[in-house]
Amino acid sequence: MNKTKDFLNLFKHLTIFRVYNLLILYFSFIVSRIFKRPFVLGRPFTVSIEPTTACNLSCPECPSGLKQFTRSTGKLDLEVNRKLLRSIGRQLFYINYYFQGEPFLHTNFLELIKDAKRENIYTSTSTNAHFISKKVAEEIVESGLDRLIISIDGVTQETYEGYRVTGKLQKVIEASKALVEAKKRLHSATPHLIFQFLVVKPNEHEVPKIFDLAKEIGINEVRLKSAQLYEYAKGNPLMPQQEKYARYKKQKNGTYVLKYKTGNHCWRMWSSCVFTWDAKVVPCCFDKDAQYTLGSAVTENFDSLWNSSKYQEFRSNVLTKRNHIDICKNCSEGSKVWL
Repeated sequence: MNKTKDFLNLFKHLTIFRVYNLLILYFSFIVSRIFKRPFVLGRPFTVSIEPTTACNLSCPECPSGLKQFTRSTGKLDLEVNRKLLRSIGRQLFYINYYFQGEPFLHTNFLELIKDAKRENIYTSTSTNAHFISKKVAEEIVESGLDRLIISIDGVTQETYEGYRVTGKLQKVIEASKALVEAKKRLHSATPHLIFQFLVVKPNEHEVPKIFDLAKEIGINEVRLKSAQLYEYAKGNPLMPQQEKYARYKKQKNGTYVLKYKTGNHCWRMWSSCVFTWDAKVVPCCFDKDAQYTLGSAVTENFDSLWNSSKYQEFRSNVLTKRNHIDICKNCSEGSKVWL
């Protein structure tokens, strides 16, 4: 499960201009932290773009799967994607074509990837792999997609469907094999294939087995992910027994708290942003229902939006009272300095 090729592929998408933009972004982030006032140089070097909010599964901690959004369901228009690519700028280095929903429910999803690849941008997405046939696997490889995260939260159907409600594990395995075979057939190092295993109480006993399965199929990497739980203070049936797999720790009084230390800062407010399928701009991936919409990349100039008083006010709140922002209360990003 060698990550070196993926790192080298990431590196080759860098340009002098993109490196310069990253450096001035980071400099302005540090200055902002010191003076507790938002100061922004440069533009985002990475963004997430949502292909669609639709999803075929009903995962219990996912508002998309549970159909609990107050915002509308739809799919990203191809021309809107092209407008985003033009407006965000040539400093953009990395696009994650994922926010909520299942990307491959977008009928022209791979056209989004191809448009980004024409701009020499590293592309990634995340999928439940239920719509990847042998033919689609070959089209994915040919599209130039750089990284594909496959959500697989169990190595038996019983365990898998405990979280991926209505999902079929065999479809995920068949899709994974098809992708590995397509890469070999087309002599391609991409996409870098990642098994992402969301560790919850019903599947934590299968953690060692996911590594075995990945090796058997030929998946490049395995990532264990802790679950974001909306109700956790008094415990949750999905919370892993082993604390190393959880975002939360038990206190002496029996209640649970986020185990990461958070602070009044967040690099993501300088380095990146998220676009919903209809081109609304939200601060980060924790704003799943677009509560904190900061503008529209269709009706507004992106530079003006990125430096607007509304965006700066949100950054200011992150720098001074981050723990009062509800979408920040369940996030470990404030304990990090980098992505």
